[in-house]
Amino acid sequence: MSAIIGCTATSPAAWAQDEQVISVPGFADFLAVDGKTVWATNHGRVERWSRQGKLAEVAMSHPCGAMAIAHHSLWVADCKDSTLNRIDTRTGEKTAIIATGIANPRGELNVVAGSGSIWVASDAKGVIARVDPASNRVIASIPVNPGTYYLAFGHGSLWAVSSERQSIQRIDPRTNTVARTTALGKEPGFLAAGAGAVWVQEQGDGTVARLDYRSGEVSGRIKVGDSLKYGDIDTGGGQVWLRTTDEQTFVVIDPKTLSVRARVGKPEGSGALRYTHAGLWTSAHDVHTLTWWPKPARFKK
Repeated sequence: MSAIIGCTATSPAAWAQDEQVISVPGFADFLAVDGKTVWATNHGRVERWSRQGKLAEVAMSHPCGAMAIAHHSLWVADCKDSTLNRIDTRTGEKTAIIATGIANPRGELNVVAGSGSIWVASDAKGVIARVDPASNRVIASIPVNPGTYYLAFGHGSLWAVSSERQSIQRIDPRTNTVARTTALGKEPGFLAAGAGAVWVQEQGDGTVARLDYRSGEVSGRIKVGDSLKYGDIDTGGGQVWLRTTDEQTFVVIDPKTLSVRARVGKPEGSGALRYTHAGLWTSAHDVHTLTWWPKPARFKK
């Protein structure tokens, strides 16, 4: 059984003094980093933003979920049309609409890239669609646990979380089959593969679980708060970055010691987070903002 560890965070003052808050009308939510810019889902559109302002927008029926950037394209689900949409990041033009189906019309899901493919949870009964970007066609439909919505690709595998079954599944992209299933805590949700492990929000328990990507076993947990519902998670720069709804804007977790290195910002409600080498982007749709957080020197590698 893995231990649950808690920690008092370091001072967030170095982060907060340089934050840049950008007003974004509507409902800016999920994010995808594109160089020095960021794409965000919004009501009826996706938008590209820089620190200087909005650069582009592309109309969609209902863009939803975390997005992926690969093959010079933004890949984003549409929860109203049940499609996967491909947008050329250089021109802002929609170049393909793929009828994959969308497993969670409420919008809590991921589109991810890996092993030369794009992956999206396509049916709540338990199916993941694998899309070939060369043909813009579904080339495999992978049976998984019911209620599998959350995906990440890393360490040579696709990782898929079912909140309904409280489990994470490791999918081998060579065979398009589930190689291992591991039990998780209450209401598992978004996940990230990086920083030497796979990291899963156990939203109902207020914990983040660390999985050994070789064995698939949970190797530790950290208690972050009472609940981690409706947040987001990413890795980069040797750290784990956790967008929270309560207590602060985001948390920085040391992946080796499972300790909180910093709790940064004020509570801003639900939103997303994405890491870059220079800093972090966060969204806060309840207060209609994007925020850029440049990294203090002690967090740079």
